[in-house]
Amino acid sequence: MAGFDIIPKAAKTRPSPYKVSVPEERVVELKQLLKLSRIGPPTYENLHAEPLHGKFGLTREWLLNAKKEWETFDWRLVEDELNSFPNYMLKIGQTDLHFLALFSEKPDAVPLLLLHGWPGSILEFLPLLSLMKEQYSPKDLPFNLIVPSLPGYSFSSGPPLDRNFTMLEVAELLNSLMVELGFGETGYVAQGGDIGSRLSRLLGAKHEGCKAVHLNFCIVPRPENISMESLSDAERAGAERGMAFVVNENAYAKEQASRPATIGLVLSTNPLALLAWIGEKFLEWTDETPPLSEILASVSLYWLTDTCPRAIYPYRESYGPDPTHHGTPSLYINKPLGYSYFPYDVYPVPVSWVATTGKLCWSKIHTKGGHFAALEQPKAIKEDLESFIAQVWKRELDSV
Repeated sequence: MAGFDIIPKAAKTRPSPYKVSVPEERVVELKQLLKLSRIGPPTYENLHAEPLHGKFGLTREWLLNAKKEWETFDWRLVEDELNSFPNYMLKIGQTDLHFLALFSEKPDAVPLLLLHGWPGSILEFLPLLSLMKEQYSPKDLPFNLIVPSLPGYSFSSGPPLDRNFTMLEVAELLNSLMVELGFGETGYVAQGGDIGSRLSRLLGAKHEGCKAVHLNFCIVPRPENISMESLSDAERAGAERGMAFVVNENAYAKEQASRPATIGLVLSTNPLALLAWIGEKFLEWTDETPPLSEILASVSLYWLTDTCPRAIYPYRESYGPDPTHHGTPSLYINKPLGYSYFPYDVYPVPVSWVATTGKLCWSKIHTKGGHFAALEQPKAIKEDLESFIAQVWKRELDSV
């Protein structure tokens, strides 16, 4: 990684290098808990994962097999992969923000902030970072890529314990991170899916430093002036599936929103409970079933860093008494907005709907890919970002 770790000269604060290294006792404890954990008895529901009416969740067989593989899973290989990229820690206010970065030596490299969601993590962007390292050297890398662990996730510190903590505050921390790294003058592009898409929108709508936004997830109710009949067959099918998801398949989100203390404690008690809760999402929200090792890496990261109870705070805001969404007028993005449509996302919103939420100037409809787009389709995300930024950075940003 020589060269990709050269901090920009314009940085106001130099971040501290960081090495991912979970204490051995935590890893040993995980193995012990897995060995002692039992799996519930067979039931009609857990024996019939493809039910007659609606989904029942995970099969008992899947959890048995996953438990067996997790017991011999080598967490240190995940650490090695993370440490193959420059890792940093920077204190912003009272929050210690961990982030991965690929810094460029090009003076005009575009700062690009990549934001994950739940139950994602920085692991989502490793394939994209690998593609960048393979194609470019530090001298010709066209981007400064910054991939933070959101507050409460993995190695970043969690929200304060004595007061409420909002998504707007998270966006302010992320904007401050980019300013401290020296991108306050040039500005930056924000990209995200899931919760990362909400944060990218907040950055674009509320912070002058964010000059453009690219999303691969954009929940918005159907605009009154756009009929379902006006959509293509593919977009109509996606919108109908998304609306069905909101009605029938978001019980997990309402639980995390209405009883975050309870579910956080439950999922912190037993690693198998966490595996079932998160593993289900990776199986159901992806286009193609991901390798089990990929799911275990993500769940291990969550378990070993106590991420889950610290990271579900955004759900209270999204499903609270006065929720906001991408179509909320105050979150309109009057800056270049790009959108990548992946058909097997939980709610693949039609391009015409997204266009009502901001100055949409670039979009692409893909024929494969799901909710974890950067993980599932890193080449597509890379090409989309390169195309979007090439279109807007020089021409449209000058007029913002």
